[in-house]
Amino acid sequence: MTDLQRRLGVTDAVLIGLGSMLGAGIFAALAPAARAAGSGLLLGLAAAAVVAYCNATSSARLAARYPASGGTYVYGRERLGEFWGYLAGWAFVVGKTASCAAMALTVGSYAWPRYDHAVAVAAVVALTAVNYAGVQKSAWLTRGIVAVVLAVLAAVVVVCLGQGSGARLDVGSDASFGGVLQAGALLFFAFAGYARIATLGEEVRDPARTIPRAIPVALGITLVCYALVAVAVLSVLGPSGLASAPAPLADAARAAGADWLAPVVRVGAATAALGSLLGLILGISRTTLAMARDGHLPRALSAVHPRFAVPHRAEVTVGVVVAVVAAFGDVRGAIGFSSFGVLVYYAVANASAWTLTPAEGRPARWVPVLGFAGCLLLAFALPWVSVVAGVGV
Repeated sequence: MTDLQRRLGVTDAVLIGLGSMLGAGIFAALAPAARAAGSGLLLGLAAAAVVAYCNATSSARLAARYPASGGTYVYGRERLGEFWGYLAGWAFVVGKTASCAAMALTVGSYAWPRYDHAVAVAAVVALTAVNYAGVQKSAWLTRGIVAVVLAVLAAVVVVCLGQGSGARLDVGSDASFGGVLQAGALLFFAFAGYARIATLGEEVRDPARTIPRAIPVALGITLVCYALVAVAVLSVLGPSGLASAPAPLADAARAAGADWLAPVVRVGAATAALGSLLGLILGISRTTLAMARDGHLPRALSAVHPRFAVPHRAEVTVGVVVAVVAAFGDVRGAIGFSSFGVLVYYAVANASAWTLTPAEGRPARWVPVLGFAGCLLLAFALPWVSVVAGVGV
């Protein structure tokens, strides 16, 4: 069996995107972004949001035109040529594999810090099993995860806005253009989950209608949540306090006098990381499936389970690789490395969208141009270690 089954509707697709975006990114990326941008953190968030919007629009139009698993790997191959499709697919698989390991280790560090690597491996094994049992079960689990994360984020926002100071939101002399760009690149890590919707092109009902609706809805909800959380936490801790916070949301809750909320935030962060990890494994396995079909990865990985209708060999392979990396790797630096790979992936998506004709649903001309330029600008604004490692891989 080589074909997937169309089981997901608009709500399922939106929730899978939310589960991927409302993951550990907002819990983990705020502090390094604040170190880079200082009081310009919110400007960095705005830059990430603009680039994410362009990427999402281009991806949605392409997904409606090419409703197949693989996302930008397929779009680049069809619109630009074999090399560009392969570049996008490779950047996605490698960058997101590192991101999977980072999310797994985040689960471990919040749930049981003393045994974080062991918990990380257990989380990967458990979620790989859920994905193996079928994409519909993944969507059901994601509903619960999204509900928990939204409740925790809402509690943090309410508590912090009640005690925060608007003066801490002012942009001061510590903010630089380069710092804002680097913060935008780091915060882009927290927005990148909408790719999971596009990679499910063969598993959504009526993809030409479902995907273009689901991507902007998921991105819009995420942007509102992130903006509220960033303003709330910044108003309590200030730029310097946020930059040095090991657990920004939990520390902000304590600073606002809500010590009871800190352990709840830890549970929320672990749950968010689980949701992100679930969506990541789902997306990587679908891109692996598409590349295996074309012979760019071993063709054995293109098999689809006759009962569960999932690319089971691709999912198990991805799970094993991520488990090994999580067992021996380090979460530090993974955000930058992952962001570089994903920004390259979306640069190819925007270049592909530029070639669409009006009859094919081409977006406004400025969207792919701004998206392409923004992706490259943010990618090379990352710390040099992430850039060198990303270019090398």
